Amino acid sequence: MESNKPQVRAILTNRGFTLIELMVVIVILGILAGLIVPRIMSRPEEAKRIKAKMQIQSLETALKLYKLDSGFYPDTEQGLNALVAIPEYGRVPQNWRSGGYLEKGRVPKDPWGSDFVYLSPGANSEFDIISYGADGVAGGEEEGADINSWDIE
Repeated sequence: MESNKPQVRAILTNRGFTLIELMVVIVILGILAGLIVPRIMSRPEEAKRIKAKMQIQSLETALKLYKLDSGFYPDTEQGLNALVAIPEYGRVPQNWRSGGYLEKGRVPKDPWGSDFVYLSPGANSEFDIISYGADGVAGGEEEGADINSWDIE
């Protein structure tokens, strides 16, 4: 009977999910929804704007995990690449997660094929993430309007 105690103790201490596991599931669901929504919707530009918002939310989640591990966000110069490769300059995190913080080991492009703009510290919060939309330049209206992390609910 004594030999069963370590097995029982191991089973009891390994219940539940960690915050990182839950965040990874949320990111995966967001990515899947981002891939499915454009195929279902009849308005492709609106679908692209929704996908960009979902990508920004996924990047925000990854940045929050980065901060949980390191205690700070990557600076503007390090950019979103700090989520897939450990920074080699500036503040280098001591507890950077092996494998990075993004699926597929790369920073996604926005639905129009452009890079997201990342600013840290941001003008509107601790960091800002921006997609310049269909026209690819700052500003714009309707389909060409920017999609900003601080405007997403």
